[in-house]
Amino acid sequence: MVQKAKILLVDDRPENLLALEAILSALDQTLVRASSGEEALKALLTDDFAVILLDVQMPGMDGFETAAHIKRRERTRDIPIIFLTAINHGPHHTFRGYAAGAVDYISKPFDPWVLRAKVSVFVELYMKNCQLREQAALLRLQLEGGGQSGADSHKEPAGLLAELSARLAAVEEQAEALSKQLDDDSADAAAVATAAHLERKLTGLRRALDALEPGTGGPSALPTQN
Repeated sequence: MVQKAKILLVDDRPENLLALEAILSALDQTLVRASSGEEALKALLTDDFAVILLDVQMPGMDGFETAAHIKRRERTRDIPIIFLTAINHGPHHTFRGYAAGAVDYISKPFDPWVLRAKVSVFVELYMKNCQLREQAALLRLQLEGGGQSGADSHKEPAGLLAELSARLAAVEEQAEALSKQLDDDSADAAAVATAAHLERKLTGLRRALDALEPGTGGPSALPTQN
């Protein structure tokens, strides 16, 4: 069963959170509410999120300060942040949002379809990264068990390598299709860069898998997945 991605919605106004939930419910993912920057940071301590929708103007810790804390933490620094704001103070205000680490900056009222489309891209990238980590973990398990003795130790690796290769090929095909879609839709530069990063990690895993094939000299170094 495919696990759903979590999307963090941060806004101090309940009616805004309700509106976001209505817009994003069609994505069929797990929507997590936070009514303040402090509450958002607490949620990020225990859960992994595909993307964060963060209101700029909040009492106490505002969106910019919350984003700064998120980007300082190693665990959360790579989570995409989409800023939402009800006011527009011009280019300087927008630049401050990007400087705080946002991948996008959207003024209210926003187009629900556009917001949903942007969020869906980051959810899909997150799911592909999860698949990639699972393939890497399975490959590591095989490497760790490769030294076992017995007749089965000479039979199982070849079959498992073929299965791993097929699974990785499926992820590679999906990632390639996603990259083409981003190119066709003239998507945000941040989304394109994230997709390119995913493809580089897939290439590294493919090299490590190919190195395990008979006659290649055995495994060298398995790439680290972040």
